[in-house]
Amino acid sequence: MQAQMLAPAAVLVVWTLIVLLWIIPARFGALAKVEDKSALAGKKGARGQDLEGVIPDKANWPAHNHTHLHEQPTLFYAVSVILAIVGAGAIDVTLAWIYVALRIVHSLWQILVNKIPLRFILFLASSIVLIVLAVRAVMATAFADPSIAPQ
Repeated sequence: MQAQMLAPAAVLVVWTLIVLLWIIPARFGALAKVEDKSALAGKKGARGQDLEGVIPDKANWPAHNHTHLHEQPTLFYAVSVILAIVGAGAIDVTLAWIYVALRIVHSLWQILVNKIPLRFILFLASSIVLIVLAVRAVMATAFADPSIAPQ
């Protein structure tokens, strides 16, 4: 089950890269339409957050979500590796896929619609799944029986 446990994590990595690429047309397209670029004039080393208030909020939503994909999911990656090493069960793999599905739906909702109530429910649901996975990782490691380890 090691490879099956790592597959959802690999898919979430690919999804994060897709969202990264989504930022480019969203921001550059919006920036090209800005008539008054004085807010950015003369700035050296401008950062993405410098575009807040300069371009429409919706053009920044992919970047906001990309940041989110580098926050909580990092815990998911660690838990996935822990469970893959100690031997994930079918329930762990299923929970991992549920987590990834919820995160992808959360991304799409935040990037395309960004209404907070449903976005929060998606975040909460994915957080609960992650908590269950984390507890299962603790149980799999803290309560492992060393007498059954290969010699």
